[in-house]
Parts: sequence; C-alpha cells; structure tokens
Amino acid sequence: MIFKKRTFYGDEPERQVADHPAELERRVAHLLAVTPGLDAADVTVTAKGNTILLAGFVATEGEVSRAEEAAKQVQGVAEVINRIETVAAG
Repeated sequence: MIFKKRTFYGDEPERQVADHPAELERRVAHLLAVTPGLDAADVTVTAKGNTILLAGFVATEGEVSRAEEAAKQVQGVAEVINRIETVAAG
C-alpha cells in the first residue's frame, strides 16, 4: 500500500485553526458519534463562536443529557444550547 502526501490541486490542504467554528463543530460531532449510549445520527451541531447549538432527535431523555454533557467536555466550548428532542421509536 502506498500513501501519498495530501494535496489539493498540487497544494497543501488548508488547515483550520483549532478555534475556528468549523473545527469546533467537527470535534463536538465526533465526540457525539463515539459517545457510548448515544445515537447521534439525527443530531446536528452548529457553532457560533464558542457556543454550540445541538438540535435534532434522539430516542430517550438520557441521550439528550449525554449529548449535552459530551459537548461540554470539548475544549473550546463555552456554552451548549441543547434543543434536542425525544421522539418515540417506531
């Protein structure tokens, strides 16, 4: 297997600085995806500055609180606005 250096039209890809909102969204979304006991497939993450807005649907109230707690653990997050709702399965 051969690994090539990442390029975009021959140039190095642009890296987002750690405090960029898109990078913060990526880190929060990744943590939600790997949090045990949380199905975050229908959860959206939006960053405005260092404030995170969580929206979407999960199956239980426990998942709502797990998502908020997980988002608060990400470095750079100052506030989490949780608008996740529960929806009955089926």
